[in-house]
Amino acid sequence: QGTRDHAPAQAALRERLLSAVVSCFKRHGAAAIDTPVLELRETLMGKYGEETKLIYELQDQGGELLALRYDLTVPFARYLAMNKVTNMKRYHVAKVYRRDNPATTRGRYREFYQCDFDIAGQFDPMIPDAECLKIVHEILSDLQLGDFVIKVNDRRILNGVFAVCGVPESKFIPACSTVDKLDKVPWEEVRSEMVGEKGLSPEAADRIGEYVQLHGGLDLIERLLQDPKLSQNKLAKEGLGDMKLLFEYLTLFGITGKISFDLSLARGLDYYTGVIFEAVLLQQENEHVEEAVSVGSVAGGGRYDGLVGMFDPKGRKVPCVGVSIGIERIFSILEQRLEASGEKLRTTETQVLVTTPHKHMLAARLKLISELWDAGIKAEMLYKKDPKLLKQLQYCEDTGIPLAAIVGEQELADGVVKLRDVATREEVRM
Repeated sequence: QGTRDHAPAQAALRERLLSAVVSCFKRHGAAAIDTPVLELRETLMGKYGEETKLIYELQDQGGELLALRYDLTVPFARYLAMNKVTNMKRYHVAKVYRRDNPATTRGRYREFYQCDFDIAGQFDPMIPDAECLKIVHEILSDLQLGDFVIKVNDRRILNGVFAVCGVPESKFIPACSTVDKLDKVPWEEVRSEMVGEKGLSPEAADRIGEYVQLHGGLDLIERLLQDPKLSQNKLAKEGLGDMKLLFEYLTLFGITGKISFDLSLARGLDYYTGVIFEAVLLQQENEHVEEAVSVGSVAGGGRYDGLVGMFDPKGRKVPCVGVSIGIERIFSILEQRLEASGEKLRTTETQVLVTTPHKHMLAARLKLISELWDAGIKAEMLYKKDPKLLKQLQYCEDTGIPLAAIVGEQELADGVVKLRDVATREEVRM
């Protein structure tokens, strides 16, 4: 089916993960919004390039053509246009749906969560874009997933490369989706797809290859700004100028050590118009290997200045930049680590189990647990009239509940409760 059920331990891990991501979004001043799972089919069509074939299409009883949302970006753009919002910093955590071939070991599903952060509005260049990259850096550092790199590029630079290499404008988008495969397949395969399937000339493909295999930092940006062909292309020049500015801001944020300007990064979606980025986890295969190996993309995003205008009757544009955290991939990685470590994850946040050592004391437990709940304390009790004390304490150990509140006949007579630390077995009367 490509969807999955979650056992309590998995659900608890997911909740922790989502909570860490959301607290980062809130720290940056984003407000939460929500959009419907169902959109009109026409809202989603034509926005995702070759990925359009993965949209789940539906038809209701009245014959209206609907679709399940494919991501959270297009519904956000539709929301901005419908509500005439021109300025917003938002986050959205929700499920999206893709009619894909699931690969559950790699965290690829047909129904999965996305965690998006977006900044919409007319601002000075690259300041919001730099903040999106800072957020990715913060989240991946906080989650301690290991070494990572955030690749950045710009659609304008890519289109400039295609133009100076002799690619007709009508083939920019198909060429882009082919270049996007470079992280998965070698250049030879990408080249043969460009020539064989996308109809580019072998000479154009070779010239593209000279550019798209480059990656580096500010030095590479400077070098390309001096490139005799690229510097003559208006789009590429704009893109490189902004990329230089972006790197200046990222230097001030102190994160350029994890950023790579990578000309092979294309991101397959049609709606990107400027800066694009993707975060990739790296994994040392063994200590003898110098080169770190990528274990897949865990975040991605970019600038999409034209998308809101597509939904506005008057075509009014709202510039936007955003990032999506690949929570399923990250979840799969953390889940595997947890299994490997053998560590047990608490599935509830219960602080105290209300227990009794004698028979006929259910009333005392019910009264005490009610007081604790009313005081905002997370408490549980066993659903038996007369459970044995040993069984109650064993339940604490099995589920990781740290405290047991014991109320017996003596405690009732003295008006006290015995509080027991389950781990150390120390007891205090209070």
